[in-house]
Amino acid sequence: MFDGLQQKSIAKQAIFRNTRAAFDTLRRVSQELVVELSRKITPVDSNVLIEYRPVNDMEFHIKFSGDLLVFVMHSNIVTFPDDYGPMPSKYVEQDFRRRFFGHIMAYNFMADSIKYQRLNDPGYLVGRLLINIENHYYLEGVQQLELPDNDMADNLLTPDMMRLFVESAMIAAVNNDLIAPPMQDIQKITVKQKVENQQVSRGSKVGFSFSSEQHHPLNIDGLPY
Repeated sequence: MFDGLQQKSIAKQAIFRNTRAAFDTLRRVSQELVVELSRKITPVDSNVLIEYRPVNDMEFHIKFSGDLLVFVMHSNIVTFPDDYGPMPSKYVEQDFRRRFFGHIMAYNFMADSIKYQRLNDPGYLVGRLLINIENHYYLEGVQQLELPDNDMADNLLTPDMMRLFVESAMIAAVNNDLIAPPMQDIQKITVKQKVENQQVSRGSKVGFSFSSEQHHPLNIDGLPY
């Protein structure tokens, strides 16, 4: 029992370090991409801003046009049901430590939702990057992402792969337009909505569709996360 707990704890710490290093790389390539895109678009239209915004060690934002991408590294290590994603693969089955992952999420919000603190506005999970003890990854998300052939045995984290993840998330966000609600749905509002500056006529993004059925992850102890 002690050996098993020790191995799992050591694996958990190693995966966390890998995930933190991956997030640092993701942060760096995002900054570089923002600089490149800004240099290209400013001569064309100086009113179009692309910004990198640091938040803390586990979160940063990219703002472009009316969209905001929020990249978040989670502090916990998770696992999944045996039939989900990479779990049934021979690569994962060969080593129990490969059953555990760090994870980085990319969410798409309307930039004004954050700017004006419209707390009821939704955000959308665009992609999730799973990272294991050997720095192999599994990328899942909306169909608009340029998802690789998800064989973890061949998928090693690289700066180029991280850049593709960011670029694809930006393209997915831009291509998913806002849809305004029908007029009959917004004929009345509450005083609370008015006081809190909630725009009930705001658009919502309905074009995202996911590449696979979503399951809830489990934490490292096998409990629902």
